[in-house]
Formats: sequence, structure tokens, C-alpha cells
Amino acid sequence: MPADNGTDWSMGTVASAAADGVAGAGAKAGGKDAPARLRDRGLLEEGRRVLRLEAEAVAGLAERLGDGFVRAADLIAACRGRVVVSGIGKSGLVARKVAATLTSTGTPAVFLHPVEGLHGDLGIVEGGDVMIVLSKSGATRELEGMLAFADTHSVPVVALTGRPDSPLGRRAAAVLDCGAAAEACPLDLAPTTSTTAALAMGDALAVALLKRRGFDSGDFARIHPGGSLGRRLTLRVRDVMEADDYPAVAPRCTAREVIGPLARMRGTVPVVGGDDSVVGVVTAGDLTRFMERNEDFRDSPVSDFMTRSPKVASPEEPGAVAVHRMEEHGIMALPVVDSGRLVGVVHLHDLLRAGAV
Repeated sequence: MPADNGTDWSMGTVASAAADGVAGAGAKAGGKDAPARLRDRGLLEEGRRVLRLEAEAVAGLAERLGDGFVRAADLIAACRGRVVVSGIGKSGLVARKVAATLTSTGTPAVFLHPVEGLHGDLGIVEGGDVMIVLSKSGATRELEGMLAFADTHSVPVVALTGRPDSPLGRRAAAVLDCGAAAEACPLDLAPTTSTTAALAMGDALAVALLKRRGFDSGDFARIHPGGSLGRRLTLRVRDVMEADDYPAVAPRCTAREVIGPLARMRGTVPVVGGDDSVVGVVTAGDLTRFMERNEDFRDSPVSDFMTRSPKVASPEEPGAVAVHRMEEHGIMALPVVDSGRLVGVVHLHDLLRAGAV
């Protein structure tokens, strides 16, 4: 039967329209139509391809690492002047990061732009310095003047390059091969895999030097005093512990008498001998378990249910170490002991509030 607008609505047409409506509703419910989902799959596959390619490039560096790496580390460790890191373009950006990583891990370094260097900034480079130069091709013209200056002033050069046989590689005292089979860029033009490889090599060099120098968390804290990282590294148990007017009880103290101190000390009270040495701790859990087993518990001494040989902390140890000990053993507080004597109590929540981790 003809519709009012003149269109012939047969049963088949109605069924087809209904089916289209259901399909459309399903597409909307899924959020994206088929072309969009196909496009998303393509994006994911491309992202995975790039990550795999760059991971393979970094793995290849480890396989090729050899005597040049040792020579580079020896030169930098023996340097009594500055470590000057340079590069141009994307290599220059990586060079800035390498300089920053070296500096923060115990090898002070500065970045020098090769073009600015030719206009006066080479004045910071002197005999006794070491230069680290990054270049994918090893033949960048802007590096030529700076390398000539290094030759004239007997400044050894460590080269991070994708071509060890390049002009830069031939002039360097130590060469680190950062070559990559291909850039992740499908045009093989934009520096992608090569810069990742150079950055990873710079990290490897910085960390190897860190270990060689014996650079530890204390050294790291000294040059990173700001922010949450600095706080975590510098915070000591003494900064957070309760050291004034904290309750401690003797082994002969009764269960009845320890209830008040337990409430005041948030569930953990040290038990001390006559010389203030810690002989145990009593927790709310210790008391509760003892009460469940003994109806007439009130006059029992804490020595009947205290935890003997408890975990303790020292005032000078890092707060993060104390947190780890408490979490490892499932306890909420530690007696703080100095020279065998109780000097305070430190609580997990106080350390967490103070930013120990």
C-alpha cells in the first residue's frame, strides 16, 4: 500500500529498514563505526612496530658494547676538569639529557652548543677536560670547528655515533657505536630509533660511572635536596620519631596497667629493662590474643605476652628503610634504639605522612 509520501513500503523494505536501524544502534552502542575501529587498530599496530624497533635497537647496543665503552668510562672517571657534552639538532637535545644525567649521578657535566661554541663559548673548554660528542652521521659540519679546537688543546673526545668509521669516530679517543638498522620513521628520515639508542648509551655510561665512583643514595640526596625525592632521601627516623614523654613499661607491668599506654601510643609500647634496653614490645594485638586465652588476665605481667627480641630502628637510618622493615614484618611502630638504649618510638603513619616513601 502506498505511503502518504508516495513511497511503496513493501514488507521487505520495512524489514530492511528495521535491520539497518538495529545495526546503526549497535554501531552507536560500540562508540565507533567499522572504519574508525580499523583506523584505531592501524594506529596501535604502528605504535607497537615503533616500540619493537626501538627496543631491538637498544638490545643491539648491549651486544656490540666492548672496549670502547671501557675507554670512555676511564677517560671520564680520570677527568680533573669539565665533562663537556655536545651535539646539534636532535642529537643536541639528547646531549643535554646525557649531561643532566651525568651531573645528577656524580659526574658533573655541562652542555655546549657547537655553533655557540664557535662564537665564544669554547672558552669554557680547557686542557684536562673531556668532550662527549653525539652525532648520528659523525660527519656534521657544525662539529668540525669544535673538534679542531679539541685537537689543538689536547682535549680527548668520546664519540656517540651511528658510524664509528666517520670523521668524528676516527678523531675520537673512544667510540661508542650507537648505530641503528633503521629509523622508526617510515621515511627513514626523522631521528627516532637513533636518538633512543644514543640516549640509552648515555644512560649506560652515566650509571657505569656512578657504580665506579661508589656514588650512593647519600650522595644522591646531597645534590637532590628539593621536592619529594629529596625529602625521601634525606628524611631520617630521628626527624619523625616520638622522643619526648613517650611511655615505656617494665616487664613486671600488668595487663591492666598497660592498657592506658597502649591507647596513648597507638597500640605499641616498648618494654624496657633497668638499663633502658629494649627487651620487648607490647601491642594491642598481643594483649587481645592473651585476653582471649585467659579470662583472668588483668594482673598478668606483660612479660607473659609481650613480643621478645622486637624489630627496632636507629635514629640515623633513612625513614624509607624503617618503612620497608615495618611493611615487611607487618608491624605499625618500631622502638628507636641508640647505643643500646631506648630513645623513642617511630610510627608507620608518621613516616608515610612525612613523605618517607
